[in-house]
Amino acid sequence: MKDWTSKWALYSPDKTALKEYETGRTLTYGQLNRLGNRMAFHLQRTFGVGKGDRVAVLAENCLEYVVLFAAAQKLGFILVPVIQGQRADLDVWASVCRALGIQPGSPSATTPQSTVKATPASLVAWNPEVLASLSHPDPKIGQQLAQDVCSACHGATGISPSAQFPHLAGQSAMAIYKQLHDFRSGARVNEQMTPVAQQLTEEQMTAVADHYASLVGGTLDRRLDWTADPATDHLVRTGDVARAIPGCQSCHGAGAGGPMETPTISHQYREYLALQLDSFANGTRHNDVFSRMRTIASQLTPEEIDALARYYSTQ
Repeated sequence: MKDWTSKWALYSPDKTALKEYETGRTLTYGQLNRLGNRMAFHLQRTFGVGKGDRVAVLAENCLEYVVLFAAAQKLGFILVPVIQGQRADLDVWASVCRALGIQPGSPSATTPQSTVKATPASLVAWNPEVLASLSHPDPKIGQQLAQDVCSACHGATGISPSAQFPHLAGQSAMAIYKQLHDFRSGARVNEQMTPVAQQLTEEQMTAVADHYASLVGGTLDRRLDWTADPATDHLVRTGDVARAIPGCQSCHGAGAGGPMETPTISHQYREYLALQLDSFANGTRHNDVFSRMRTIASQLTPEEIDALARYYSTQ
């Protein structure tokens, strides 16, 4: 067994090796190596522990167990943990015997099984058939559907008359299709949109998505036209590494490398943008694949959400 603690202590003595979250205590590699050396010396001198010996461990916490593990690397003995046995209501003798294979059964508690069924954030699949239908939709179907159904809320030209509903003119066809699909499948819920989307066929969704995407061009690739206050401008362009927040422009900007369904947010209603960020932040909206927007929005303050909504509404 290689003595990795000595190696890390040599090259990164001040780097944190581990942290016990229950107590907040930490150990650097240098500290861990010194404690491991002391423990190895104590076990060898007091108990005669050597290479190949089996040592039953009753560690009170994670840090103590790791120190014993470091000592085991230095002396070459084998740890037989019994703390798991205590959690499984086993005495020390039963834990040791089970770990050594003398008695049948596991020396630790059985991992609890969850009965919760996994629910995907979205059921949209960007397969060749979907991409082909978005590339060659029926314009008559899209135009007629927009006129008969969508224009009441989103406007005849895709410019919504109310901040309650988003503008659709110039929006990405993939973004519109994904949201319609999510409303239809239940991945996203809205009292107005859900019943409408549930009546649409696949052909209708691709057609109306392409119709609105074709009304006004260029908004998806708008470049930053003006500079906001320094804090907001930094969030837009760079993000905040300390909070794992990428810059908004990394997905929503010109030439960005975000997902293909990334929506246009330039010139969107301020109130609508703020509502969506709030919904992502509190989890009431959860149709973002890999929780991208939920992770980001939950790190934003209410003031930052308002500032970003105001910023993009003017772009």
